[in-house]
Amino acid sequence: MIGLRLRTGALALAVLAVAFAWHIAVGAKVIPLATVAEAFWGYDETVFDHVVIRDLRLPRALMAVAVGAGLAVAGALMQGVTRNPLADPGLLGLLAGASFAVVLGTFTGLTSPAVIPVLAAIGALAAASIVWGVASAVPGGASPMTLVLAGAAVTAFLAALTAIMLLIDETSFEALRVWLTGTLAGRPGTAGLWAAGWLVLGLVVALGAARQVTAMAMGDEAATGLGVDVRKLRLAILVSVVALTAAAVALAGPMGFVGLVVPHMVRLVVGHDYRVIVPASAVVGATYLLLADIAARMLLAPVEISTGLITALLGAPVFVWLVRARL
Repeated sequence: MIGLRLRTGALALAVLAVAFAWHIAVGAKVIPLATVAEAFWGYDETVFDHVVIRDLRLPRALMAVAVGAGLAVAGALMQGVTRNPLADPGLLGLLAGASFAVVLGTFTGLTSPAVIPVLAAIGALAAASIVWGVASAVPGGASPMTLVLAGAAVTAFLAALTAIMLLIDETSFEALRVWLTGTLAGRPGTAGLWAAGWLVLGLVVALGAARQVTAMAMGDEAATGLGVDVRKLRLAILVSVVALTAAAVALAGPMGFVGLVVPHMVRLVVGHDYRVIVPASAVVGATYLLLADIAARMLLAPVEISTGLITALLGAPVFVWLVRARL
C-alpha cells in the first residue's frame, strides 16, 4: 500500500512538473521547452523570450500553483469536517465574502498589499458565519442542501452589493471587473508575498490536522472516541480554510469550483485518508488550475478568457452530478 501511494505521488508530481513547463511554454507566442530551460539555467536578459518567461510567465504559473493548491485543500477540509460532499469555498459563500470585502476596502481606500489578504479573510469568515447561521435556523438544521442554498443566497446578495459599488465608480473599479471573474493575468508583486504568508499558514495547519480530519469524517462521536477534540479541530480547520481562501482571492479573485472538483477527483484514487487527501489535493489542485489557465489562454487565442470562467464551466457539471447523486 505504501509503495503504491509513493508511486501515485511520484506520478502526480511528474504530471504537475509537465503541466508547469507546458504552462510557461504556451501563450500568445509558443516558446520551445529548450528555451524555457535556458531561461532558468542560462538566463540572458538580452534574450526577449527569457525575459518573458522570467518576468511574466513564471509568476503566472506560480500563482496558478498557489491558488489551485490552496482552494483544493480548503475544499477537501470543508468536505471532511462537515461530511458534506457539496462543501466548497465558492458554494458556501466564502469566495463571495472575500471578494466583497476586498472591493469594499478598495472603495474606502484600503489598497495596501498587506491589507488585501486581511480584508479577504475577514470577508470569508463573515460570509461563512452568515451562511452557517442561516442554514442552522432552518428546520432540520444545517444539512448539505440547506448550506448550499444559504450559500447561494448570501453569494447573490454580496454579488449585488459588489455590483452596486462597481457602478458607483466605474473608472476606479475598472481593473477589478476582470479580477472578479477570477484571473491569473498580471504580476502579483508585493501582494503575492503577503498572500504567500497566508497560504503557508493555511497549508501548515491543514497538514497538521489531516489525521484528525479522517476521524472527524466518521462522525463527531467516533472522533471523540478516538481522542479528537472536535471543537479545537473545527477551529483549526476554520483558520486554515479562511487563510487559504483569503490567499487565493488576494492573488486571483474568486476562482469557483476548484475546491469542489479536485477533492472528489483525489478521493476516487487515494480513498478517504486525509493524511493522503490533503497533500494530494494540493498537488492535483495546482495541476488542475495550470491546465485550466492553459485552456483560458488557448481556446480563443489570441483572445484570453478569464480562468475563473473555465473553472466554472468545468465545475458546474460536477456540481449538478453531485446534487443528483444525493437526491
